[in-house]
Amino acid sequence: MAKKFYVVWQGRETGIFTNWSTCKKQIDKFAGARYKSFPTQAEAEAAFSGHGKQGVTSSLSSTTTSKKRSSKQTVKTYNNSEIAAMKIDTKIFTDGGCEPNPGKAGSGLALYRNDLVDELWYGLYEPHGTNNTAELHALHQAFIMAEGELAQNHSVAIFCDSKYAIQCITQWAINWQKKGWVKSGGEIKNLELIKEMFALHQLLKDKIQVLHVNGHVGVEGNELADRMSILAIEARVSTFSRYNGEMDTKALLALRAG
Repeated sequence: MAKKFYVVWQGRETGIFTNWSTCKKQIDKFAGARYKSFPTQAEAEAAFSGHGKQGVTSSLSSTTTSKKRSSKQTVKTYNNSEIAAMKIDTKIFTDGGCEPNPGKAGSGLALYRNDLVDELWYGLYEPHGTNNTAELHALHQAFIMAEGELAQNHSVAIFCDSKYAIQCITQWAINWQKKGWVKSGGEIKNLELIKEMFALHQLLKDKIQVLHVNGHVGVEGNELADRMSILAIEARVSTFSRYNGEMDTKALLALRAG
């Protein structure tokens, strides 16, 4: 039997899975689940990053519930030209990587001031992490940095390529908190981290923007954050550390992508 690769866009964990049993755990009885199988890893990666065919709604979920959820949880994706047109003092790009998923994980961040890359950060390595956890860690660090930028009267926008991370903090956590941090259909993964992030976001939400970009489509800040997440994995850096190497954007982008 030919090997298949399974992409999960919406589920308990999102990402690319190499066997059906693992994929099924993410979508079984998850309302609004979106997934699809692909014959090659390249097709799966293209689809997951937004270049390929989109997934189907799980037959294990009710169509009505799926439509209601999707209408409430839509996240707009911003492209290069829209990002460039934003008159924002500080733009922070985040990314998390995991090889495989679950597996070795790390987080990266690229901070731009006046549309020029000024700082790169990497770390939070976990030997047994997940892509979703790494994305949340990166976004959390962006919140912490945003707080400092706001203290200097800088306007801030954060760009994250994980809809899961964005929706966890800006949408889903609101109801989870109201219900005592529980949800129907299973446990809340990364709960303690989400609680901490949600509390900080509540303090900042009226002063910052948290926006979605597609990964690996040529958005420079996202690409640099991606390279930092891979550096975190390769160097196994557990702290979140500032990159002190040469700020040669072309050379950095030539590094291995996640």
